[in-house]
Amino acid sequence: MVNTSRSILRLLINISRKLAMALDLPAVLQQVLVLSLEAIEAISGSIIVLDDQERPIESAIVYNKRLFKKTTRQLKATLDQGLAGWVVRHRQPVLVHDTSLDKRWLRRPDDAIDQTGPKSAVSAPLMARERLVGVMTLVHPIPGFFTKDHLELVQAISDQAGIAVLNARLYEESQRQARVMTAVAESATAITATLNLQDVLQRILEKVVHALQVEAVSLALIDPHTNELEFRAATGIHAQEMIGVRLKIGQGVAGWVAREGRGVIVPQVRQDPRFYPEIDDLTGFDTQAIACAPIRLQGKVIGILEALNPIKQSFTSDALLVMTGIGNLAGTAIHHAQLFQRLETAHQRYQELFEDSIDPIIITDRTGDILEANRQAVVMTTIPPEELLRMNIDQLPGIKHEIFADRLEQLDSGETITYETVLATSEETEIPMQVNVRQVNIDGAFRLQWILRDITDYKNLDKVREDMVYMIYHDIQAPLSNVLSSLELLDEMIAMEGDPSKKSLIDIAIRSADRVEKLTSDLLDTKRLETGLPVSELKSSPVKLLVSGAIEQILTSAREKKLKVSVDIPNTIPNVRVDVDMIKRVMVNLLENAVKYTPEGGSITISADSQDAWVTMSVQDTGRGIPAEAQERIFEKFTRIREGATGMTKGLGLGLAFCRMAVEGHGGRIWVESKPGEGSRFSFTLPITNR
Repeated sequence: MVNTSRSILRLLINISRKLAMALDLPAVLQQVLVLSLEAIEAISGSIIVLDDQERPIESAIVYNKRLFKKTTRQLKATLDQGLAGWVVRHRQPVLVHDTSLDKRWLRRPDDAIDQTGPKSAVSAPLMARERLVGVMTLVHPIPGFFTKDHLELVQAISDQAGIAVLNARLYEESQRQARVMTAVAESATAITATLNLQDVLQRILEKVVHALQVEAVSLALIDPHTNELEFRAATGIHAQEMIGVRLKIGQGVAGWVAREGRGVIVPQVRQDPRFYPEIDDLTGFDTQAIACAPIRLQGKVIGILEALNPIKQSFTSDALLVMTGIGNLAGTAIHHAQLFQRLETAHQRYQELFEDSIDPIIITDRTGDILEANRQAVVMTTIPPEELLRMNIDQLPGIKHEIFADRLEQLDSGETITYETVLATSEETEIPMQVNVRQVNIDGAFRLQWILRDITDYKNLDKVREDMVYMIYHDIQAPLSNVLSSLELLDEMIAMEGDPSKKSLIDIAIRSADRVEKLTSDLLDTKRLETGLPVSELKSSPVKLLVSGAIEQILTSAREKKLKVSVDIPNTIPNVRVDVDMIKRVMVNLLENAVKYTPEGGSITISADSQDAWVTMSVQDTGRGIPAEAQERIFEKFTRIREGATGMTKGLGLGLAFCRMAVEGHGGRIWVESKPGEGSRFSFTLPITNR
């Protein structure tokens, strides 16, 4: 060995020159070991490279002049229990004259006296910029071979080698990060290039296979309903058998990753208690090693991505970096694909409902320009679809967009506007229509949906009803008049006989005939008022006279139910100018309803007051009340409110419709105030007689 300072300096300069240009970490380790062995005439040695957390990341061994690479696993024990570990912990070089006598030496079988193992050793830390980057140990089979001079030389070489090892380590880390970033970037480009969910899943798998060179890759998503992992995609042999396989969270390596939310590499699965061999039994695949990473969306684990059995070498830490990077990308890509799939499904469903509707449907913007029209709209209007889509809704006769100019707030609040019209088709036919207009959101834009309902059958039914009204009135009026005349004559004759039982029967017959006559009169007056004919025979009449005449007709029915009927009308109430018979029938209708719907023992109150040119008359009962949603509808023709738990209805539903038209025919209005269970109050206004 060269002992002069000049020789040592030349040696260090030579070592520095050879290491200066080397950036490949394994090559640097090999050169450092070979030069160091030659410098102190050692027989064998090792170098362990450490990361910033002092974990071994690379190593090399020279034994009997043979170089062994990738020996980190074998040398880990020396870091934990041997001389190299002591050097690392104390950050100082050490000289061992006889390894058999030093407790810091991790003894091996070839360390025995009759074997050729190490007997003298020297070890030094590799330092660079006050950072520990590794440890080098050199050995010789002769006890006491190494001296303090050897130790100083090894330390000097280690100081030179530390910089080279750090540079090579940093270069390798940058190269590894570049490879990882490249793999992730390429994956991002491929994965996000489609919104089809199955294509996204398949591209994720393909990128993992390409980046890691493995036999198989599988992907599972967490089912939100069952909280289980369901394998949705797989590549490699027996891939189809994996599709649909389910694991509980925490079951197997995949379930563990889903539960813990962190990736893991399992180099030998048969030795890991987390391994779940039943999947291999089910699919026929032989799993040997697994790299598994979570798939995240906004920080939440939504699935896992696992790679199985590397083809060329074991998984490295890079594999987990790549898997984690792709897993993070996959979460967003899968979420976007799922949203797109739901949107497509919803759009398809909308199109099916739109096209398959039995009613014509037209979609316009808020100015009325037609954007879409279903098949029924084309059939109804007899306008070709390409022409229809160039039109404004105003161009369809009878359907006017401008009527909504002052009602857009109603549409904005979600209300539906309904009106009736007559649509003239291009074939010069007229179709009575009910138009329902509401605002809808289509693809993020607010549109108007026009549903056109053909009400020809409804109008025909109305005509049948009208014809029946005329028939009832004209065919019944004459014989009914004869019946009433005969009954009144019999009533006078029986009254002279003084037989009360016969008198009671005749009274019942007269009241029933009066009701039939009133009904026919209501039917006729309703028709007359609908056609716009004015109310005739207007006379000045006291309000109390109208009320007393109406009460007389319902008093018997009220007494049978033990109802209390009271009148609260001041004497100063002015007269009203009305058709006396018509308004009397309005009062009778309201009172009959009050009697019908008020339970036994209840009460009915008739009241009136005046203000300005109008008298307001009211009928208040203590009945079951009327639901709010029915209070406007009850004044329509042939509308009947379901009664009681059976849902049965009684009557024709004409009485209140007649009341509305009769009151409006006098220029007044009629309304109801009611709460279920608290009775009802019907009120209407009549004009005061001009004085």
